[in-house]
Amino acid sequence: MIVIAHLSDTHIDSEPRSIERTRAVVRYLEDLPYDLDAVLVTGDITDHGLPTEYEQARRLFSSRHPVMLCPGNHDRRDTFRTHLLEQAASTTPVNQVHRGDGVVIAMCDSSVPGKDEGFVSDETLTWLEDVLAETPESTPVLVGFHHPPARLHVPFIDGIRQFGAGRLHALADRHANLAAFLCGHAHTAAVTAFAGRPVLVAPGVVSTLRLPWEHRAHAQDHVHLDHPPALAFHIIDETGQLTTHFRHVRV
Repeated sequence: MIVIAHLSDTHIDSEPRSIERTRAVVRYLEDLPYDLDAVLVTGDITDHGLPTEYEQARRLFSSRHPVMLCPGNHDRRDTFRTHLLEQAASTTPVNQVHRGDGVVIAMCDSSVPGKDEGFVSDETLTWLEDVLAETPESTPVLVGFHHPPARLHVPFIDGIRQFGAGRLHALADRHANLAAFLCGHAHTAAVTAFAGRPVLVAPGVVSTLRLPWEHRAHAQDHVHLDHPPALAFHIIDETGQLTTHFRHVRV
């Protein structure tokens, strides 16, 4: 059985609140009696993309479990690479692959520098196609990025979702081993579908989205700050069945 933890939107900044909430989630994962196959963090690692924020994030995400991270719209590719991944500076898309025992995880960069909405570049799509083509058909591939490629029926989020996703749909149609899309950005646990695959949205660590029917249309505050941080667990069993559980974490 494959067990993957999935969290998102830590928005680490200089304030203790974001740091304490992220630390609580990582501590929860470190205290598990089970060695996880991976921990995925689908974007908005930091709030402003500053070097000091990434250095704090690197310390917080130090773990006995394999950790994979991708950028969100609050991140900056250059400082993400140099101060979080400790790689050479570059503004090209940050794409990474993890080939585990019985699963492949492709973490894609859906960020668009200077914009809140998402878009998967041709460079990233070509990279993802190669990952899928190099993976045996019997091995499931989980594709992670920050922006959901489908509407969640929350106008604020749908206005800054991933656009141009028809190209991603066509790619999925060519590769039956693409098992699911994992993303964040919405600050709420959600499940929908795209290209015949589940889209599994991790809840936010730093805050929780207010759904449209939970507040008046003119309200400016889109998030709950008093809800506890949360995360998802994705399980793939011996038959290939994918199951997701959501958990809150006490700070």
